[in-house]
Amino acid sequence: MSLNMKMNILIVDDSGTMRMMFKQYLTKAGFENFVLAVDGEDAISKLADNKIDLIISDWNMPNMDGIDFLKWLRKEEKYKEIPFLMATAQGDKAQQELVKAEKGNGHIAKPFDSEQIKGKIEEIFGVKTGAGDGPVERRFVKGKVVMRVGHIQITDHLALGVLKHQIQTGEVSPKYFELETVRMPGWNPIQDHLEKGTIDAAFVLAPIAMDLFAFDVPIKLVMLAHKNGSGFVRSKNYDTTIYNSLKSFYKYKVVDIPHKMSVHNMLAYKFLKDLGLKPGVPGKKAIDVRFEVVPPIKMPSIMKENEDVAGFMVAEPICTNAVAKGIGQMEFTSSALWEDHPCCVAAFRDEFIGEYTDAVHEFSSLIVKAGKSIASDKEKAAEIAVNFLDPEKSIGLTTAVLYKVLNEPKGIRMDDLYPVIEDLDKIQRYMHDEMGIGKIIDLEKFVDMRFANDVCKP
Repeated sequence: MSLNMKMNILIVDDSGTMRMMFKQYLTKAGFENFVLAVDGEDAISKLADNKIDLIISDWNMPNMDGIDFLKWLRKEEKYKEIPFLMATAQGDKAQQELVKAEKGNGHIAKPFDSEQIKGKIEEIFGVKTGAGDGPVERRFVKGKVVMRVGHIQITDHLALGVLKHQIQTGEVSPKYFELETVRMPGWNPIQDHLEKGTIDAAFVLAPIAMDLFAFDVPIKLVMLAHKNGSGFVRSKNYDTTIYNSLKSFYKYKVVDIPHKMSVHNMLAYKFLKDLGLKPGVPGKKAIDVRFEVVPPIKMPSIMKENEDVAGFMVAEPICTNAVAKGIGQMEFTSSALWEDHPCCVAAFRDEFIGEYTDAVHEFSSLIVKAGKSIASDKEKAAEIAVNFLDPEKSIGLTTAVLYKVLNEPKGIRMDDLYPVIEDLDKIQRYMHDEMGIGKIIDLEKFVDMRFANDVCKP
């Protein structure tokens, strides 16, 4: 069965920027025909005037949001069979389950790319199954288990890159495992593969890992990946002759974040709330700063081209790179709001921990040593970072930028990867109690302290 690339796709999103991004991604994926709507009510009128083969809708919209539109659709005899894909910033598992309950055909969390959304459409139309239906066949090299660890292209995951470099150059030779790093285009593939068991572990945002655990995905946090390491970049359009305060500048503007389940969302929310603003995603609650979830590497160009975007918060080296190119200026580093905060963690599948405990222990020990080597030789680490994070030279990283990131006072730290449960609790409590996001989990069950307690000794 082949996919009809000429099908009529109804795109529903209240953000003009996101509608254009949807269209760009779908065009790149090979689709040709689109109808655009700004919310559920507008989508209903578009359905009356067009034959629609697929609906791709945002969730948070004024007038009629995506979930109410889906409920309406499934009650209408004329339209109830139209495939519906919810494409939204609502990336947590609870929202995915709600889409299923309301008979949506699929869910994809922002940010995504053309390949990911095409893959979801292929799943909906039965062209292919999901990306991995279960754990891959276990492989061994010279009696050592192959450990597959997912990551993305950010400085937060550099300790993994340094360990990989040390293994390749023979500086270290693991006794119990062979390391296979799996670079992925964003957080959603990391989440999907970790959930399905097609990777053994991942360097992943702590709130994503906690959310997966809350919905019974068998994973444990073993180590931190880093502390600090993110920043908030303000648009160069801030003009004190026009705006009398930061509050007046950010009010009624857009701020981009990398994922709903992220410390970036939490800290950006806190910063703007402390200014006296009401940040969030559009929906039933009144807001005056709109959060949009977009791919990290696209944040600088989106802000440069769109005056409505007042800033973005994301991991390094994207912030420093954007400042170096004159796209904006650093509003604050994440450590200024919360010094030595956790962000990304190393999470392992339970079955791998149980069956290959020695390998996980050895990995934990070596990743701690790799983190300390970054602190002791930042020049070498910057060179490794460029090759590990940007091997195809697609995002324009340089050793100078990476060296600056690693030398930033109170910037990213990888010399202390010990997970502090109280810090993780601070994240989940703020996001749940203040922002209405996620579920409260038992952190004593989520964090496997055996390895950190042993390998992080002074």
